[in-house]
Amino acid sequence: MTDPNTSVRNYARRALDLFASYGDEEALVAPDGRRFTYAEVRAGVVTMASALWANGVRPGTAIGVLARNPPESLFLQLAAHLMGCRTAWIANNAPPRFRAGFLALSQVDVFVYDTQTVPAMGEGLAATAPGVPVLCFGPDGLGPDLAAFPRADELPFDPAEVTFEPSSLFQTGGTTGSPKLVHHHQKFFFALQDLAAAYIASGEPRLRHLLIAGTWHVSAQTAAFMTLFAGGTLFLHDGLEYEPFLRTIEGERINSTLLSPGFFYELLDHPLLAQTDTSSLRTFSVAGSAAAPARLSQAIDKLGPVLRVVYGMSESPFIAALPDLNVDPAHPERLASCGVPYGDIRVEIRDADGKVVEPGQVGEIWIAGSLLMAGYWGMPELTAETIVDGWLRTGDAGKVDEYGYLYVVDRYKDMIVTGLSSTNVFCRPVEDVMAAHPEVRAAAVIGVPHPDMGESIYAYVVTTPGATVTGAELRAMVAAEFNDVWAPREVEFIDEFPYTDSGKVDKRALRDRYLARVR
Repeated sequence: MTDPNTSVRNYARRALDLFASYGDEEALVAPDGRRFTYAEVRAGVVTMASALWANGVRPGTAIGVLARNPPESLFLQLAAHLMGCRTAWIANNAPPRFRAGFLALSQVDVFVYDTQTVPAMGEGLAATAPGVPVLCFGPDGLGPDLAAFPRADELPFDPAEVTFEPSSLFQTGGTTGSPKLVHHHQKFFFALQDLAAAYIASGEPRLRHLLIAGTWHVSAQTAAFMTLFAGGTLFLHDGLEYEPFLRTIEGERINSTLLSPGFFYELLDHPLLAQTDTSSLRTFSVAGSAAAPARLSQAIDKLGPVLRVVYGMSESPFIAALPDLNVDPAHPERLASCGVPYGDIRVEIRDADGKVVEPGQVGEIWIAGSLLMAGYWGMPELTAETIVDGWLRTGDAGKVDEYGYLYVVDRYKDMIVTGLSSTNVFCRPVEDVMAAHPEVRAAAVIGVPHPDMGESIYAYVVTTPGATVTGAELRAMVAAEFNDVWAPREVEFIDEFPYTDSGKVDKRALRDRYLARVR
């Protein structure tokens, strides 16, 4: 249970009012083909709240959730938040020990899992928390089936009398170690409603958003709820398969979707893309990590000026955005930018002493705004280090140009210190140079131990079929662009990159691969 807050308003009540106003407009298309109007989504939320209540959930209860992408996940999020509950979303593709650790750390009172898509995983995770009641989406599970509860048109409680503030815990991507639990209060969800209202006021067409990321991730819930709060239609897919993804874009006239750079590159190289009518797209967001300018340029040629580069993280899913991306001859460097601050987000570049630096200088990116997390659950010291006087330290190195465009250079943790003079080498510029070669699909750079230089630069490269490019050519390209210190000492060609659950290149796995090879 969490402490009550007697002055709380509830964003989920506002969501029910919005859904009632949208009525019979189409709201949601599930992975199994079920289609829901807004009236039916509203009924789904009310029914889920009634099912939770009937199974002993009360205001302030903490609920752990393990599911893929059923619509019931969204119904549960809103239903639980109507009751002032705290939800904890567990990634189904996290390592088993991480899942068990997340469940324990989140201190849940009830555990819910999807029997249709993660039955064995759900049973196994439930076994790590003996004594915690279990509920299910679907039959034949360890607990009652919430999805089978009879339709309810009225709530079994008065939401106006709920005095607990709803909140949620989400995992971070975890590229450098064990992920953490990011805690978002309902201020975050109110901010999503405000952004949705701004979208409606802009006069843009109703969103028809295709979502392939799991709704256990905060970025996926951001996209899902912004679509629903704005009265659009949300299409849920259970993961990414390129042929169904492209068929849906064409057949359902999708105008908005999002992929991480690695998956986006694979889509660009997929033979079916050229055969697909993508003319309905207005916003194709590329987010999760930095995208190579050369691949973005290729995408503009194939898709037109519909790309939107987005910079965000679990701690703040939106930080900056660069929409309607095109090649500007006057500013070709902007293909490497992530745009300008999004919504009410404020961005500052600060040095090691916390002082704001001049435009063009590299420093740490600090941010403030309504989308920021409240903190890391159960980690007060890390929270205090990360959030300072209302500003969040991202841990990313970046710069802002004279026009206010933000450039993310690298993660400070990924920066390589190499050479006899201990030169700081950022990975992204090196990766971008190699990715500009026409036979390179993607490149990733890591620092590896070196007896004389501390670290040396090691590159992994994925090439196009039949490529003949050599490591020496790529090293020469980097040396010509920067200097010999920045050039990788070794280049290894591999078939594909490992990715984290949030679609980022898993550099920890690449380091492990290297160490396994040299041992």
